[in-house]
Amino acid sequence: MVAKGFTVDLNKPLVFQVGHLEEDYEEWVHQPIVSKEGPRFFESDFWEFLTRTVWWAVPAIWLPVVSWFISMSVRMGNTASEIALMVGFGIFIWTLLEYSLHRFVFHIRTKTYWWNTLHYLIHGCHHKHPMDGLRLVFPPAATAVLCVPFFNLVKLIATPSTAPALFGGGLLGYVMYDCTHYYLHHGQPSRGVSKSLKRYHLNHHFRVQDMGFGITSTIWDRVFATLPPSKVSEKRR
Repeated sequence: MVAKGFTVDLNKPLVFQVGHLEEDYEEWVHQPIVSKEGPRFFESDFWEFLTRTVWWAVPAIWLPVVSWFISMSVRMGNTASEIALMVGFGIFIWTLLEYSLHRFVFHIRTKTYWWNTLHYLIHGCHHKHPMDGLRLVFPPAATAVLCVPFFNLVKLIATPSTAPALFGGGLLGYVMYDCTHYYLHHGQPSRGVSKSLKRYHLNHHFRVQDMGFGITSTIWDRVFATLPPSKVSEKRR
């Protein structure tokens, strides 16, 4: 695509090119290239390596962390039912955070060089190359950085004995989200909820990109009236 005399060369690292599209970036990034072969982001092999994550790294790294946080609340004397309630509430809060981040951060409209570049890194690349299997889940290093402020926030609003289980539940919700997201792109569900979720998510990518912001469920799209029209969903069948 050419924008104001600038051409995006898909054969070269993309991250520091896309900003030059300026106001044309929004149109360009929502014209998907459906290929399992992902583009190169950076000239540097080190930075390029950090952008690629196999899906199984998410449960392998973060489920032990989830267990550790939950065990902290157990050691502080909470009962099994109390732990279950706190973990469940943490997962519930994650679903709202999942929806809010996707709608209000990942789909923010940008048109300047650095905002376009940042948006492409955090979500635009996924819409441009939706089948890139190594960029479907969040890199663990970035997740670790974000865990610190989120845990501190939980500690502000919860008691010392409940905060770890609440945070562990939220982190478990994140693991479920990233694994579900990968499956919706690369799995082949044949029936039931998983098939409906796949259809619903692919509608977001290929038909109605300003609706359908949930990943693990449609709850918040229903609450906030951003569920894609049913007639659009039928077209994917």
